[in-house]
Amino acid sequence: MALQHAASGDKIALSRGDDDIAFFTSVALVKTAHMELIRLVLPKERPIPLHKVDGELTLQCLEGEIEVEAHDRLTNLRPGEMLYLAAGVPHTVRAVDDAVGLMTILLARPPGPSAV
Repeated sequence: MALQHAASGDKIALSRGDDDIAFFTSVALVKTAHMELIRLVLPKERPIPLHKVDGELTLQCLEGEIEVEAHDRLTNLRPGEMLYLAAGVPHTVRAVDDAVGLMTILLARPPGPSAV
């Protein structure tokens, strides 16, 4: 079954279900030509290894505690805190405690005339 992304005007539930941590059910909530919105479910024992994303991103902690390593330093995020990373910055993500985060990625726009 294909995942149904939210449409404009749809309400999106961000809280996790009872089995999300056990099954690592991160989901892309919305994906457009210029943005992707992902609810990350981060079990304590499953770090996301070093990687980079082509677009700018924000990561907001909704539940638990998230540790991000980027720019040669560790940043811990607790509920109500968020982090911004520029495009192409290598980073790792891990849950200090089982966690849920909301990640927004701005996807690269194709080159063309700039809007005024």
